[in-house]
Amino acid sequence: MHILITGATRGIGAGLAAAYRGMGHDVTGTGRSSGAEVTLDVTQPQDHRAMAAQLAGRPIDLLVCNAGVYLDKGNNDLNTGYAPDLWAQSFAANVTGVFLTIQTLLPNLRAAPAPRIAIISSQMASHTRAPGGSYIYRASKAAVLNLGRNLATDLAGEVAVGIYHPGWVQTDMGGDAADITVDEAVEGLMQRFAALDHDTTGCFETWDGRAHAY
Repeated sequence: MHILITGATRGIGAGLAAAYRGMGHDVTGTGRSSGAEVTLDVTQPQDHRAMAAQLAGRPIDLLVCNAGVYLDKGNNDLNTGYAPDLWAQSFAANVTGVFLTIQTLLPNLRAAPAPRIAIISSQMASHTRAPGGSYIYRASKAAVLNLGRNLATDLAGEVAVGIYHPGWVQTDMGGDAADITVDEAVEGLMQRFAALDHDTTGCFETWDGRAHAY
């Protein structure tokens, strides 16, 4: 199985890449640094074009859209925080970047026998969780949840699409006080991805298998 993971140079993405390689799968990891198999800043159209050329003709069985940013973390001052450029950068990475990645790799996905797309969103996307703050991150993750749901409709019968909350994970983004380790998140997410099919397309689930309210 060929698996492509964006944002695979650290955190959850790196953990998924290592776990899938350990199982013997063919893994292509992307990242902004030279340590990735494919150099990809998801906000840059020219990087997507280069990736398309590099991967031309290679089927992709599972695409994991993991790359993302949390630029307003800890910046909860309504008077001075949430600068416009943070909104633009966050949506470029967390929403547009996901769409461009999927759009670019659709030919590769369609060349696989049972292709799947896994989009990493967050429980912070849900309308049921509104404790305030982190407006930019919450809005971008809600937008990519909506994107995934609509892609599931348009790709029905072709590509299964799932959207996932990875848990509050002990990464640079999640911090040391987070609930679960990267290994725990990876194990749970891999089980979710394996269960994704045309019957469950459009699902929004947590890393440990619970359906989440939109």
